[in-house]
Amino acid sequence: MALKIFYLEKTVKMKLNKIFKKILLTGIALCPFFMASCSSTKNAATKIENQEFDYTQEDIRNAEIERIKGLLISRPVEALWRAVLLGDEEQIKVTSSYVKDFCASSLEQKDYLELYFAHKSLCNAGFEKLAEEIISKKELDELFFSKIPGQNVKKSSSALTNFSTCISGTVTVWVDLGIKVRMGMGYADRVIGSGFFIDERGYFITNHHVIADVVNPKYEGYGKVFIKLAGDEDTRIPAKVVGWDSVHDLALLKTEITPPHIFALGSSSDLRPGDRVYAIGSPLGLESTLTSGVVSSTNRKLFTTGSVLQIDAAVNSGNSGGPCIDSNGNVQAIVFAGIEKYQGLNFAIPVEYLKQELAILYYGGLRRVPWIGAYGHSYKAGTKEIGLEVQYFAPGSALSRAGVKAGDIITAVEGIPVSTMDEIQSVLRTYVPETIIKCEYLTKEREKKSCILYLTERPKSPGYAFYQGDTIQNSFVPLFGISMIPASTVNNKTYLITDVIAGSIADESGFSENDPITVGRIQFNDDKTMMFCELSVKRRKKGYLDMTMGLSTMLDSPYYF
Repeated sequence: MALKIFYLEKTVKMKLNKIFKKILLTGIALCPFFMASCSSTKNAATKIENQEFDYTQEDIRNAEIERIKGLLISRPVEALWRAVLLGDEEQIKVTSSYVKDFCASSLEQKDYLELYFAHKSLCNAGFEKLAEEIISKKELDELFFSKIPGQNVKKSSSALTNFSTCISGTVTVWVDLGIKVRMGMGYADRVIGSGFFIDERGYFITNHHVIADVVNPKYEGYGKVFIKLAGDEDTRIPAKVVGWDSVHDLALLKTEITPPHIFALGSSSDLRPGDRVYAIGSPLGLESTLTSGVVSSTNRKLFTTGSVLQIDAAVNSGNSGGPCIDSNGNVQAIVFAGIEKYQGLNFAIPVEYLKQELAILYYGGLRRVPWIGAYGHSYKAGTKEIGLEVQYFAPGSALSRAGVKAGDIITAVEGIPVSTMDEIQSVLRTYVPETIIKCEYLTKEREKKSCILYLTERPKSPGYAFYQGDTIQNSFVPLFGISMIPASTVNNKTYLITDVIAGSIADESGFSENDPITVGRIQFNDDKTMMFCELSVKRRKKGYLDMTMGLSTMLDSPYYF
């Protein structure tokens, strides 16, 4: 039996670099590595400038109308959003009718996921009455949520006296990948993880990375998923993957048995450092293992779309996907990672993330993660966080088309106040791409405004998308935290820094306002997850001495939304 190496070894170790940014603040000594493993990109001169959309110009207006017409069949919701922003009554009438027809078709086909978000989009665009002609919001909510697993189990408020009941609700997830040949010999290829039941119909939860090979469209080998119940090592029960999320490392599966125990989903938002937790799983295939510990931290940025819990309960390979419960037996988190060399340094996914996207997972397939296409940080008035300051957005993104400017502050999304990155990600986690949402914001002059935004799918490498779609001058804001202006009419790679975002890579590297810099080679690793930039700089904090240095950055960030 070949157990897969614990998830953290490759993936989370790399993500820990995001926490300790100084690891990324490398100098020229890293150049040899990048020279060997990276490839150069196109010249910056070929990139498009960040632009505003002036629909009063006839050519821009006509081009947008043609674009809307081209989207009617394939993406009617986006067409409606563009028509509303354009303000063309004829296009608004046509596109709203198309979205209404799409809702009607989805209802007829019982595609409640498509119906739910198209209906919501129609309402957010200002066509509530049109949406109600298809189905009322109350009726739609009943249809959409009625069969979602994990909703009918009430949280326990009494302390557990016997953990054996909870243990019976866990499973060993056994992924059979057939035989692999190495050095002329065949080996059984197996992945072992853990899971837990959340519904009487046999639905259970595990990590995506446990079943990743089975749902990977590029995987061409054999793959079957089985489970073993606690106390029964001999019986393998077939299971099928229903839905999965590779970004938040969650997967919903189903088996055709009646579970011996069903877990209630708790509220990890109530957890505090020092709270007692218990991890249940199958470390190294040793089923029904219970370990205990405390919550060490509730705010580790290992995910780029949310924070995770750090726990000191012992976990090992095979624990992945198992429940992390409180003293009352409620699931507070899902174990997903640990560092084998450092006992007590382990991580779990807050159960809130599961609850927020469980409905989407239930309707099946790959869960696509939405985003707005922007970069920002919390804005504070004194010590109070009042919103999320937009410090950059991609050209052509929803914010740019909706009229939001850099420096504006988002205060609410879908009527829910947001002041931190975690808060806006919590809202977005309940949506899918190709949906219209409402947004409230403050302008630089502190004027209250609102707009509608169209969610697109988050790219695998958002930072690379920023760089490819924009100028060096603009893209350095989200990549390194540097605002700058051209310093020469002759050399298009020479700039003057106008601002450095606090806490950014540039800030921690000692850059400051009025530093002149010249951008040299820019290179990426093979999978476009990391970027290296060679700079010639005169840093004011270092007495304006000439020096060449390198900056590297991960191309995904918790501050991209």
